[in-house]
Amino acid sequence: MASFKIEGRRKLKGEIIPQGAKNEALQVICAVLLSSDTITISNIPDIIDVKNLILLLENLGVKIKRLHPDTYTFNAAHIDLDYLESPDFYRQSASLRGSVMIVGPLVARFGKAIIPNPGGDKIGRRRLDTHFTGIQKLGAEFNYDPANKLYKIEAKKLTGCYMLLDEASVTGTANILMASVFAQGTTTIYNAACEPYLQQLCLMLNNMGANISGIASNLLTIEGVKTLKGCSHRILPDMIEVGSFIGMAAMTGSEITIKNVVYNQLGIIPDSFRRMGIRLEQRGDDIYIPQHESYTIESFIDGSIMTIADAPWPGLTPDLLSVFLVIATKANGSVLIHQKMFESRLFFVDKLIDMGAQIILCDPHRATVIGLGEHLYLRASSMISPDIRAGIALLIAALSAEGTSIIHNIEQIDRGYQDIDIRLNALGAHIERF
Repeated sequence: MASFKIEGRRKLKGEIIPQGAKNEALQVICAVLLSSDTITISNIPDIIDVKNLILLLENLGVKIKRLHPDTYTFNAAHIDLDYLESPDFYRQSASLRGSVMIVGPLVARFGKAIIPNPGGDKIGRRRLDTHFTGIQKLGAEFNYDPANKLYKIEAKKLTGCYMLLDEASVTGTANILMASVFAQGTTTIYNAACEPYLQQLCLMLNNMGANISGIASNLLTIEGVKTLKGCSHRILPDMIEVGSFIGMAAMTGSEITIKNVVYNQLGIIPDSFRRMGIRLEQRGDDIYIPQHESYTIESFIDGSIMTIADAPWPGLTPDLLSVFLVIATKANGSVLIHQKMFESRLFFVDKLIDMGAQIILCDPHRATVIGLGEHLYLRASSMISPDIRAGIALLIAALSAEGTSIIHNIEQIDRGYQDIDIRLNALGAHIERF
């Protein structure tokens, strides 16, 4: 198990470029299974989850070439479906939650898929019902093997239909969307997720020859086609990294510029940080965060306590609530953080409390943070990262704390953040990996 040693209370200064979006990468890389032609994808982040997915596809028979550090070509002309029955496939796919998105493409193109219960973050129950129910409505049959914890999916023919999703699941929408591109007739997906990740997947599929309309809305219409061709696709900057860097700058009182963020795809994120009292400026396609001596949380018009809550896009992404929680500890004022989607994602607050933060964990979904402003000096601590997003929040806390902190299990951070120690050290941080 690797760890970080972080020397706190160091100012950061300079420019940083966000990596490609992890969540988009997992979707568009799975989409290469839909075509026998070569597909080129650039701005792929060099992180554990993405590398594991690329290895999984390679073992399935996809021919993969790395043209540049962030650019790959994929050719899925010859897929080894027998590999789906192997122990090696079970081990690989069970450790990666994103592997569930190979189901839609495999069923669409080959009429067969197998997937074990996927892994990923330990942040509460993350059901797959939306994925499977949607693909079933297209004509697939699902069988669950409880002894081996395997889902087996088969479909002789997929037929378009109308469906209303019970939740606006991002990965669920992506899986159903990829299954439906070859379904005969028209598929209509209502209450579809519409995050930038999904918009990018739709644009890529259309470039390959799919016929998808309603992009950027929660009502997608897909006219089935017979084949898809190759294309070139560039992944957006990771908006979760952008938000993490904004919070990091404010919490450490640093002046940084985040370059090439594709600002018009950030949605409500910049304004949500402004509600926390953080000043940031759009400069072309960059975000400049000046040095903050202090920042004060806004209250609602009637004077009641500010609430920051996650919601389906264009609401605030749940992946940033851990960052908002940690930066609130050093704000002036109080805020209620309401994490609606995952019931275990706030449990890392005990580590912040040990560092001196004033937080009341109301229940598994809500925490009230009493910001102490300049009166708060977090204490250094030794802690374990429970998941990707809590990990980056703990790293932000450690960077602002007095003394030297240790974070163990940083493989969780590495799953979502590329070379985060190297990139932050270039701005003036002192993070040692051991």
